Amino acid sequence: MNPIRRRRLLFILLGLLALGIAAALVLLALRQNLQHFVSPSDVKTGQYKIGSRFRLGGVVEEGSFKRRDNSLDVSFVVTDRFETVSVDYLGIMPDLFREGQSVIATGALVDPTHFRAEEILAKHDEKYMPKEVADAIARAKAKNAERQP
Repeated sequence: MNPIRRRRLLFILLGLLALGIAAALVLLALRQNLQHFVSPSDVKTGQYKIGSRFRLGGVVEEGSFKRRDNSLDVSFVVTDRFETVSVDYLGIMPDLFREGQSVIATGALVDPTHFRAEEILAKHDEKYMPKEVADAIARAKAKNAERQP
């Protein structure tokens, strides 16, 4: 093989190797930062470990919101109308946060029935429900229908 062709081939192969390594590092970084949306029914299946980070979504259960005295510490229950998970959050609640409305909480699982949120997102109008929340409720409804005779 001609030395010039050999050198070009070597450069091309080294370039492809560098590109492959860069792509692998980018995909690894993106995968570590990816947070999946989870419904309370999904949490109850036990497939999420204590300490795992994800986005919990559902509806704030009526009568479950509690604010501790002289504090920004709040707790409430998120439900998909079949299962529930209690949520603790330290911070200012969104203005549109209400009981009976859709919410998405980003944080980590403390135990199988308890979630510690770092961020709370609330719906933006009275008919809106995030597509992820609506899909999770539909999945939970389908699972519940399969269980009942």
